[in-house]
Amino acid sequence: MSTTSDPAVQLRIAFVCVQNAGRSQMATAFAQRERDRRALDNRVTILTGGTHPADHVHQEVVTVMDDVGFDLSDRTPREITTEELQSCDYVVTMGCSTLDLKAVGAEVDVRDWALDDPAGLELKRVRELRDEIKRHVTALFDELGAEPP
Repeated sequence: MSTTSDPAVQLRIAFVCVQNAGRSQMATAFAQRERDRRALDNRVTILTGGTHPADHVHQEVVTVMDDVGFDLSDRTPREITTEELQSCDYVVTMGCSTLDLKAVGAEVDVRDWALDDPAGLELKRVRELRDEIKRHVTALFDELGAEPP
C-alpha cells in the first residue's frame, strides 16, 4: 500500500458519486483540509466527480458545510472520466455509484462508504452524514500514514 510518510510518494484520491452534488463534495472538502493540515499539498491530489453530475451542489449540503466553515456554494458538480479514475491510487464511492469498477483497474484501491444521499433529507440527518464523512476522510488519511504536524 502506498503511504504518504515517504516524501517521494505521490497519491491521487478520487471521491465519486452519481451527481457529485452531496457526499462526494463534502468528502472532497474534508480531504482538502486534511491534506493542508498534514502539509501534503505537493504529494496528494484530490479529484471529485460524478457519473451523471447535477447542475449544482445540494442546498442542504451547502448549509451544513457552511456550519463547519466550508463554502461550497460556488462549487459545480462535474463528470469524472474512467481515465481519471484509472490514474488514482484510491477511488472512494459513496454508495450510489454507477461506475463500472472493473474498468477502473485492479491496481486502484476502490472503497465504498455506503452513505445515504443527503438530497431532500432534514438538516439534522445531513449533519450526521457530514460528520460521518469527516470521520471516514480522517481515517483514510491516518491509514495512509499521513501524520498531522
